[in-house]
Parts: sequence; structure tokens; C-alpha cells
Amino acid sequence: MGFSLDLRYEICKQPIQLPVFNSVALELLQMLADPETQIGSVIETINKDPGLSIQILRMANSSAFSGRCKSETIKDSVNRLGIKQITNLAMAASQSALHSSTVPIVNDMMTSLWKHSYACAVGCRTVANCSGNSEIADQAYLAGLLHDIGKLYLLKAMEQISLNGSTEFELDNDTLLDVFSDMHVEQGFRIMNHWDIPPLYSEIESKHHADYADPNDILLSIVRLVNFSSMQYELNDFPRFIQPRNAEPEINFLNLTESDLAQLETDMRSSCA
Repeated sequence: MGFSLDLRYEICKQPIQLPVFNSVALELLQMLADPETQIGSVIETINKDPGLSIQILRMANSSAFSGRCKSETIKDSVNRLGIKQITNLAMAASQSALHSSTVPIVNDMMTSLWKHSYACAVGCRTVANCSGNSEIADQAYLAGLLHDIGKLYLLKAMEQISLNGSTEFELDNDTLLDVFSDMHVEQGFRIMNHWDIPPLYSEIESKHHADYADPNDILLSIVRLVNFSSMQYELNDFPRFIQPRNAEPEINFLNLTESDLAQLETDMRSSCA
């Protein structure tokens, strides 16, 4: 551990309510876990946040999601794309807005973190489809988007500590990377449990850097492979904590071809273009 115990203590003292989720997007995610959720309830929930509604509409009409005709309302978008896709868009839109800071070094790292998280979301959806697991493509997208939520929390916590001066430390790249390496998995799991994120995603958070892959956990294998690939494609600026050391087991579990891996690279790189 390359940072002081005092800093670790201050990070753990930070309020768990730090803004790492938009309340409306979080409500949608929790609604998604309920098979009885109705489309009308989803539309009503989205419309609680006009800013998020605009972002969802813009993303729904982007080239990645648009059909022959554009959606003019949230209702149009939900009817066209479905609850799962709209929840994905809401979570992506809200997370993008949260990846900013008035502190230059933190803002730069948040921008890089968003690039990585979004590329992983897109990549996980691609791998799910390529590997014959299209029925979990929406889950894979969210798992990729949220797998590093602990890093966002840590960035916001360290920003707060730096601004209030409760503990003296050097807010530099090395310290941030050391904190990520040591704490992002445990803090991400803690955050997800506090916010009542469906266990499917908190389990991915806790296991995506495990020593060994589980061949029976397809979703975890997808996230591990894509996270590893993000380093190969220079879409991960936090290389200090590299695990798995290679992705051969995940590639074999998922029966991916060279063509599938080429598609993964294309889609992940395109997400950041």
C-alpha cells in the first residue's frame, strides 16, 4: 500500500451517500429487477428528472440505437427500445454526468474512468452477442458500465478530503492509482450493497479481479475478458492492478473466435471515437 493509513481511514469515513448514482437511474435499475414492472411506471419515473429525460432521448436517437424513425418522447423511446435498453441508457447518461470535477487532476481521471467504463459496457454487450448469450446482453452492458463504480466513489471521496483539508496528502496520479489498486473492489461492493443494486452486479464488482475465472459464470467471464481487453486497446488508464494476467480462460469459456475478438476491438474503440 503506497498511501498512509490516515488517508485510508479518512476515505472510509466519507459518507456513503456521495453522488455515485443518479436517484432516478437507480430507481429504474431497481425496478428492472422486478418482473412485474410496467412500462407506464418506467415512463413516469424517467419524467421525474427532465435533464436525464433529455439525455435519454438524445442517446435513444443516436446512431447506436435509432431505428427508421426518431423518438420524440420518452414514451416513444420506451415503446421502441424496451425497459432494459432504456434503463441502460438512463444509467449511462447519469454516470456520464457524474464523471466531472472542479479539481483538474481528479477531472482528468474521471474523464478517463468514464471512457473506460463506457467502452467496457459496449464491449460486454458485443461479447454477449458474439458468444451466443444475447439473452444477457443488456445485463452484460450494465455489468460493464458499473464494474468500476468503486473508483468513482474513491475519486469523489479523495476530492472531498483534499478540499476540506482533514488529512494532508499529495493528490497526485501515483496516490490515486495506489488507492484504486488497494480499495476499489471493496468500496465498490460496499457502495452497491448500500444503494441496493441488484446482487447480480455487486457480485461482478467483488469478483472481477479474482485470481481464477469461474467457467460457470458467463457474465463474470464476459466482464473479465472485456476489462482485460481494455488495457490491450489503451482504454484503461489505471494499469497498476492487472488481473486477470491474461484472458485465455475467458476466451475459451465463451468460445470466441478471432473474428469475435476483432469485433470486440472495433466496438470498444468506436465507443470512444
